[in-house]
Amino acid sequence: MRKEAIHAIIIAQKARIKPRKNMALKGRLEDFDITKLFNLVHLARKTGALTLERDGKKVTLYFKGGKLIYAIKDSEEKGILNLLFRAGKLSREQVREIEARSRLKSDKEKALIAISTGYLSKEDVLECLQRHFLEIVYELFTWQTGAFSFEPDVLPDGDKLTVSIDLANLILEGTRRQKEWEILQEEIPDLDMALKFTENPRTAIRNISLTVDEWRVISYINPQNTIRQIARYNSMSDYQIRKIVYGLLSAGLVELVPPAGAPKAPPPEIPPALQAPPKVSKGLVQRLIDRIKRL
Repeated sequence: MRKEAIHAIIIAQKARIKPRKNMALKGRLEDFDITKLFNLVHLARKTGALTLERDGKKVTLYFKGGKLIYAIKDSEEKGILNLLFRAGKLSREQVREIEARSRLKSDKEKALIAISTGYLSKEDVLECLQRHFLEIVYELFTWQTGAFSFEPDVLPDGDKLTVSIDLANLILEGTRRQKEWEILQEEIPDLDMALKFTENPRTAIRNISLTVDEWRVISYINPQNTIRQIARYNSMSDYQIRKIVYGLLSAGLVELVPPAGAPKAPPPEIPPALQAPPKVSKGLVQRLIDRIKRL
């Protein structure tokens, strides 16, 4: 047995992972966080399906030889044509044409049709898939609680399009995002707030280079849509929407407001003088300092 595999098994035992028949693993993220879990799969070069569940959410990842090959969230598979369309690789007309020509209706067949017609390359398809799978995985680094189970030698169905992603770089980027997530949560703690454009923006939108996803978010900005609703409309994770909103706030393009129609807060039951002062985020303090320096 490889030294790395032995080391990973020792780590798993210390973290109170429960072994099952045929090396199946089952445990809690409270005992064994996602970083350690990926390290175990990576070092032991595991092949199989890792399922994680928390608060009604479910993610299943498939590995082969310690590398990520497929990911699915909440049993909702985003078809390859939908992913390519959202990435701007295919037009609606091209998607309809490929759908009409597809007989088996599998992602593999549709991708082959798209490539054979010259709409895109094999690299375009793999890059789009990889980006989608990574976004599913990176969100897991924000999970502090939940259950997981690993079933060895389980692979996705043969008609699925797979990739091969090394876990070493994935773990490094996931750890970086985990730290960034903590900052974003502090700056934007409530996703049930709404956004509105500032009356006197520091920079005109036309002078800013925005991504496709940022433009999608901007198109939904009005006091009636909460940040959570905007994320749902655009199929974005909490991390993705927070990062985009934080960028728009930092650029001075938008500001946080209560959603339209939200009930007013009831009057306090104790005198204001006895209430604790509201907490001020570090980001707000820094922005105030920067503004004072510009005076």
